[in-house]
Amino acid sequence: MDGTTRYSIGELSRRTGVPVRTIRFYSDEGLVPPADRTHAGHRRYAPAALQRLDLIRSLRELGIGLATIRRVLDHELPMARVALAQAEAVEVQIRALRLRRSVLRAAAARGTGPEETTLMHRLTQLTGAERRRLIDDFLDATFGAGHDPAAAAMVRTALPDLPEDPSADQVTAWTEIAGLLGDADFRARMGRSAARQASGEPLAFEALAGEEVTRDAHHALAEARDAELDPYGAQATALVDGLVRRFAEACGRAPDVEFRAWLTEQLTEAHDPRAERYWRLVWAVNGWSVLPHLVPVHSWFLRALCGGRDLRDGDGAGPVARTQPGRRSDHSGAVAPGVAPA
Repeated sequence: MDGTTRYSIGELSRRTGVPVRTIRFYSDEGLVPPADRTHAGHRRYAPAALQRLDLIRSLRELGIGLATIRRVLDHELPMARVALAQAEAVEVQIRALRLRRSVLRAAAARGTGPEETTLMHRLTQLTGAERRRLIDDFLDATFGAGHDPAAAAMVRTALPDLPEDPSADQVTAWTEIAGLLGDADFRARMGRSAARQASGEPLAFEALAGEEVTRDAHHALAEARDAELDPYGAQATALVDGLVRRFAEACGRAPDVEFRAWLTEQLTEAHDPRAERYWRLVWAVNGWSVLPHLVPVHSWFLRALCGGRDLRDGDGAGPVARTQPGRRSDHSGAVAPGVAPA
């Protein structure tokens, strides 16, 4: 091949696979200039046009714009610098696509309608700064002036942080958290629950019964809960009857209906289902394993004591019951806030 070899647009198209119309456009833009023209005015291209077309096609397939390609061809920009910038842009696109995939999977799993799917998508599209602002607004409203600073500090140690590549369950959990954060009733409940947890004070019947009886009861209840014992079954009934008798004896009371009602009243006041649900959702969003010994036993005790009445506690409901395997919580206290150890 010598310096006189020339190709028509059709020949360039056949050799490179680039459509004639596209080559003509590149030529008009000066990206693939013709070497000369025939007497009839038809463009002819030198062999170098083949390499330029191959390079342009590759860079276009990598998502690089024509303005940048022109600067590369004119040696105004080094290819390495362009490649790095494009790689970073592609990474952003990949994260966006993964997030869309997670939203779609969550919507499919939940069977959501158009409105809920739109809301889920909008909430996950918030930037990290926007999500933090949403949480900060919740904290300011819940633990503003006049509230227990220890309770606020406890909640701040474990805040939801949606990862860049969330699972469908994490998307679902984050959407539910976002709904709770703006709910005035939930804010009030969370403030009371956190203050109660931060105080570390036992319930009245536990304080009267003493440390040994309370510790033994918590251990028995934790074993029953961890064994997934049905709180409404016969075994649970026998366990609760025994605990009621022991607490009543330690408190100097009879294990009668009145004493059970007293226990139920205290457990109901101590157990806030929405606050507990919030912490389980935080565990799910952050990808923490739900450690059994950090889940309170009061909710299981209350269900068993009430004999099957609907307490609307959300214990283990929804996607938060499924945690990512192999991921542990931070034992420095990042999981413990909001729930009392058993």
